[in-house]
Amino acid sequence: MEVKAVEKSLLTGQWEDSIPQNPAVNVAQAVVRGRFAEALTSSYAQQLFKFRPADTLKNSFNISASLTQDKQENELLRLVFAVACLNAFMQVNWTGPDLDFRPFDILSHKEPRNYSDESLNQLSIAELASGGEPAYHLTQHALFLRLAQILLDEPYQHCQTTIWWRLRAHLAHQRVLDEPVVLSDDVMMNFKRWQNPFASNNPDMAGRLLLEHGLLYHTFQQDKIAAEYFVKAARATDLQYDLTGALGKRTKFQQNELSQLVLLAESHLPDEGPQRIDITSTNGSSQAIIPETLALNDDTLLEQTEFTSSKSSSDTSSSSLHYLDPSNQPPLHPLDQCILLSLCLNVRNTSPLHGLTSEQMSPYVSRVVSHPRNWTIHTMALLIRSRLEANRTRTIERSALQLQALVDQIPATDAEAAPASERLRYLHSISLPPKWELERELANRFISLGVIKSAMDIYERLEMWEEVVKCHVSLERPDRGIAIVKDLLAGNKIESEAVISREKASGAIKRLQRFDSAREAKLWCILGDLDPEHAVEHYKHAWEISKSTSGRAMRSLGGFYFARTEYELARECLQQAVKIEPLLSKSWFILGCTCMRLEDWQGAKDAFARCVTIDEEDGESWSNIASMYLRIEQSHKDDDSVDPTIVSHSNKQLAFRALKEGLKRSYDNWRMWSNYMIIAVDVGELAEACRALGRVVEETSNKPDDVILDEDVLDRLVNAVTHVSSDPQEARNSSSSPATNPNEGRGLQPRVLDLFDRIILPRVSSARVFRAYARLLTWMGRWEDTMKAWMDAYRESDAGKLTRGEINTVDAGRTTWRDAIDEVEEIVDILKNLGAQLEASGSTKKWRLQAKSIVRSFMGRTREDFEDDPEWHRLEELLEELKQE
Repeated sequence: MEVKAVEKSLLTGQWEDSIPQNPAVNVAQAVVRGRFAEALTSSYAQQLFKFRPADTLKNSFNISASLTQDKQENELLRLVFAVACLNAFMQVNWTGPDLDFRPFDILSHKEPRNYSDESLNQLSIAELASGGEPAYHLTQHALFLRLAQILLDEPYQHCQTTIWWRLRAHLAHQRVLDEPVVLSDDVMMNFKRWQNPFASNNPDMAGRLLLEHGLLYHTFQQDKIAAEYFVKAARATDLQYDLTGALGKRTKFQQNELSQLVLLAESHLPDEGPQRIDITSTNGSSQAIIPETLALNDDTLLEQTEFTSSKSSSDTSSSSLHYLDPSNQPPLHPLDQCILLSLCLNVRNTSPLHGLTSEQMSPYVSRVVSHPRNWTIHTMALLIRSRLEANRTRTIERSALQLQALVDQIPATDAEAAPASERLRYLHSISLPPKWELERELANRFISLGVIKSAMDIYERLEMWEEVVKCHVSLERPDRGIAIVKDLLAGNKIESEAVISREKASGAIKRLQRFDSAREAKLWCILGDLDPEHAVEHYKHAWEISKSTSGRAMRSLGGFYFARTEYELARECLQQAVKIEPLLSKSWFILGCTCMRLEDWQGAKDAFARCVTIDEEDGESWSNIASMYLRIEQSHKDDDSVDPTIVSHSNKQLAFRALKEGLKRSYDNWRMWSNYMIIAVDVGELAEACRALGRVVEETSNKPDDVILDEDVLDRLVNAVTHVSSDPQEARNSSSSPATNPNEGRGLQPRVLDLFDRIILPRVSSARVFRAYARLLTWMGRWEDTMKAWMDAYRESDAGKLTRGEINTVDAGRTTWRDAIDEVEEIVDILKNLGAQLEASGSTKKWRLQAKSIVRSFMGRTREDFEDDPEWHRLEELLEELKQE
């Protein structure tokens, strides 16, 4: 029996006529050609799918039942039925058209009458929930995916491609979940180590496997690894491509030819299909077998770039594709088109977010759109083009209309529509979203256009209640959102799809909605987001309902605690959240910030390291890693056994420069400025630290919370100025370099003074800030301004607040009062010292009267409550001493 040939046909979706026929092979042939009903209702399937209700679906079927006497044939049939279930599931949820049979039709021994398609579907959806993430609750025929998983989990001895199909099943499963859930290391290593039996003599099969590996990593947002697999796939198929430039025009009225980006690409795979499907005609029968490609119809832009040169700008370079005409390139193999679209996804995910990104992606998409070869591939290409055009004024209309056309085409079942086998052939080789995600994207597009009501209609039909709630909030009606969630939890709101199906079947007999635990937990989390007063209660309830599997509950609770500065509780919750959902970089980032607040530098460094592992373009996390690394080393300096120079100065400088580059792209990010400030202090770039401190104060001064000011850094800056002699001549004599150092003394003084006068003092009133300002003014010899600054510092101290009545003397306590006496004595001593300087300079400022007034005012305000205190005599002696001067 040609098992290997049958397996290859199942993988490629194309049947080899040379395979000898027998009953088992006939079932496989039906699956390859998209006749799933024929295969799944065959006599073999009836033996396999004997349904006996049990606690789980896996225990409800005897999957290990022997179908034939031949063990090899028996395994092949199990694999064939797994493929049939998986492809049937993806047809109904991804590509359409709808199936002509129901899951219940394939089951035999249907003894219990209380089971139906709906109940089996809900049971399957509940079992598909993974890692606390629920599966989409309106997924159709979820039993097929669950059966495919059960069949593929069985041990196989003769079928070599089972692992490949497990990879495809995992990809489908991840796309059904609300958020991807990382697979275990063992599963990922099995995929990586498996040797493709077709790779040696079949570049098509070698490229497919590498491409699907990359798509799995892309699903997990590990784009660097995904990009490596995409490039390997291109090498395996010998796809040649080069992003270059060629002279051309993009507008109808353009007079001068300019260099335009173009992707030169050429396939080397043997191609047995049609070279091109004609989309230029308007009445041809071939028009309907691919998605409708809408024209731009713009009064300025051309439909596509018009290249006026038959040679690219790379024709004189080392490019091997210089002979291709940019305006008349040969059609690409469909698999190579899939690779180009995957490379296009890689460009989107690994390049900086600026205008060049879409410019890089457009040539990739145009190269695929210009030669439609397959329904699914062309759909994906049009979808990516729609995303690219969403932010351009002249193309935004086509973007929305094209997306609407893609949504409308899926259920098409007319004779001229693309057959199911054609739609499924390359579905596993691209990242086409399921149809509900496609509709969600359309609704999001409507939101971006301000068409809230149309978007909400789509969300309500899809029962994406979280999005419905967001729409109500944007319409300033959060109460409606709360009412919807409460109705759902109370069972008073019936799902639309379930209602429609029951109306058709049983005359609209209403029944309360039942949820699986994962989805109910999600609804409680949504309610917690909407009801902050009871948020903790709702999040904890979600955690209990999910049986400690809801990552969102812990993520939300951790964020709630973090926002309220309860960092210990936040860290505990976030650590549980990242264990459940380790692919969400946001959770890792907040955990890192929480550890920063708790001064757990190592924990923060590890958390930010996970962020950049998930997304290398996360510049803010990179800056935090640098900051944490330096802080860890700073903390080691307290230990005499640790070498304080373990981090080289050159590495610190590199971290400093990298963060400086990051701030050019995130100029308004005060957290990044804060990290930059810390690193600048550590490497001795105090002038930059001064600038960074000012930016942090400016950016946080308009926030509802208090202004964020690192007073330790401020003191460090003042110390850097004042530790150098204030006498210019003396400073020159003691310095080995005649140039002024911008990071200390007079080189730094103008920056620090400007920081105080222009940024900090208009926004911050703090005793410590005024004391630092006073020390700077003392170094500068501005005695009157120094006295004013010290008086401002006194007014912001506890003693000054007690004197003004801002602190109640009863609530203050004797400890606070005694500390305030120290502050009074300090300001009197300062006034004495400054008074001598003022008198020497000829000032007439009456510092003695001011000092007496301070002591008398403090004694008068606190006499009633503290006159009997043993420390009271210190105030009396201080006042008497002032009287005698």
